[in-house]
Amino acid sequence: MLLVSCNETQKKESDQLNKETTENKEVLDNQLLDTLQYQTFNYFWEGAEPNSGLGRERIHMDNVYPQNDKNVVTTGGSGFGVMAILVGVERGFITREQAVERYEKILNFLEKADRFHGAWPHWMDGETGKVKPFSKKDNGGDLVETAFLVEGLLTVSEYFKDGSEREQKISERIEKLYDEVEWDWYTQGKNVLYWHWSPEYQWEMNFPVGGYNECLIMYVLAAASRTHAIKPEVYHEGWARNGAIAKDTTYYGLETELNYFEHDDAPIGPLFWAHYSYTGLNPKGLSDKYADYWKLVQNHALIHYKYAVDNPKGYKGYGENQWGFTSSYSMKGYAGHRPGMDLGVISPTAALSSTPYTPKESLQMIAYLYKDADSLIGKYGPYDAYSQSANWYTPRYLAIDQGPIPVMIENYRSGLFWKLFMQREDVQNGLDKLGFTVTK
Repeated sequence: MLLVSCNETQKKESDQLNKETTENKEVLDNQLLDTLQYQTFNYFWEGAEPNSGLGRERIHMDNVYPQNDKNVVTTGGSGFGVMAILVGVERGFITREQAVERYEKILNFLEKADRFHGAWPHWMDGETGKVKPFSKKDNGGDLVETAFLVEGLLTVSEYFKDGSEREQKISERIEKLYDEVEWDWYTQGKNVLYWHWSPEYQWEMNFPVGGYNECLIMYVLAAASRTHAIKPEVYHEGWARNGAIAKDTTYYGLETELNYFEHDDAPIGPLFWAHYSYTGLNPKGLSDKYADYWKLVQNHALIHYKYAVDNPKGYKGYGENQWGFTSSYSMKGYAGHRPGMDLGVISPTAALSSTPYTPKESLQMIAYLYKDADSLIGKYGPYDAYSQSANWYTPRYLAIDQGPIPVMIENYRSGLFWKLFMQREDVQNGLDKLGFTVTK
């Protein structure tokens, strides 16, 4: 009996110790997440372009801007940015009233800025609202960047729709902007959506968007539109390429679910493909006849993790605490990093924005950055990219990389943006129209 009592006592002590250890880890994890969310939110708060209130395309802490000036704002990155401001409200970084003032400034700018059949350009001058060409012929509407902006704005509209009179006005203004996007016009009358149109170059960019990439949200919003909706055939023939999108493969023992590349030996994409459309669109329980979207995004992130652990090219640093590849800065300029097509560069946003899919693996990366590599952390969170193999990092940020971090972490912690976006009747109608099912 004494032995049994001792064992029981030891078990109780062990259980208590494990409980305290778990609780301590949760406290530390939450502190890390609070810090990370605050810093990345701040990119779009203190770091915003002052006239428009929108996210700057880039912020270089070394103050060197070789590609454009400091006043260029980004449409897609600002879509994540308006969501990040809600993170600020929910986490107590700013007041609700401060957010309202900022949204009013943003809407004042967006309502007067250049639009092309309702679509904003990729870049705008934050002081004038005029298009800033992304490339020579890309000086008109960018439907993909517009979709990311609208995705973010619609969550803001939902957040404020039952608020004060002033808040309801913000919601009404956002709904009007959404209704003015002519999604159907960007089909050219064909069964596919085109990325660009310019009043100077018309359709010369010639970029029909089909096959799996970061653009799923564009098709969902286009189908959901109350004023300029596309037909289901545009999705099934254009985006899904008459079913060819479903030709998946297996990589590191995980099914990719969809066909990422038609002519490529590395059958997986950069991780931003698993983030941009899903800041609002909830992949959990989402499926159509082509894919289970939770399996798709989770496997996408896990493949990146397993690739880093495997480290087939022997790059320094790759492993359980350092993983994740996406389009970002590199030693050779901006580059699209992914498994099999990487330069030894890790882009923190890849793992950090995957936290809803891979919480254990992502938290390991977050802990490494903040505890063991604080030289890679600046005012607005982890810098855009680094390479231990090349002994290189850049003290620079990009809106499209910083923006998904606070938003996707909030989806992991509270599901906020997934709840706001998915509760919209028009979104549900659009998903139903395209043949999606949503289960809880």
